[in-house]
Amino acid sequence: MKRSAMSWLVAGGLALAVVARVPPARATDPRSPGSMDREFLTEAASGGMMEVELGRYAAEHGESERVKQFGRRMADDHAKANAELKQVAAKSSVTVPTTMNAEDREKVARLTNLHEDEFDRAYMSWMVTDHQKDVRKFRTEADSAQDQDVKSFAAKTLPTLESHLQMAQEIQSDMGQATSGARY
Repeated sequence: MKRSAMSWLVAGGLALAVVARVPPARATDPRSPGSMDREFLTEAASGGMMEVELGRYAAEHGESERVKQFGRRMADDHAKANAELKQVAAKSSVTVPTTMNAEDREKVARLTNLHEDEFDRAYMSWMVTDHQKDVRKFRTEADSAQDQDVKSFAAKTLPTLESHLQMAQEIQSDMGQATSGARY
């Protein structure tokens, strides 16, 4: 019986050694994105859905016409980017979420509970912060993604995000000047 148990231990150890030497699927399949690319696609999908939802809300409920116009632009541009992202993800065999993650849902809930000028200020402040983060992520992915389709998507989307950031900063700055430099 001891010999049988020892045989199992040796066989198990050899099996583990063999498994440990098998390279991950992405090393042999150039179409399979690495974990960083998968994480990027997943986060971008959730963030894109958040941008569309908040943009639609801003277009309907914003007090300022500039905020309403910006919201429409966010909803349109991010809906288009989301459709492209889904195609890239499908091509790369990555399943992206169909709903926002908890953090993005919470942000939508907090902002959509604000009204009029309070919403406009908080929304534009969030758009600056969020687009700064997005520009960094998309730039990194455009430079270093393993999957060529993911890399191309990030590079193609980056100028739009940079434009959104610039617009958000301008609107936020103008709103601050209109209220004697109040911070929000």
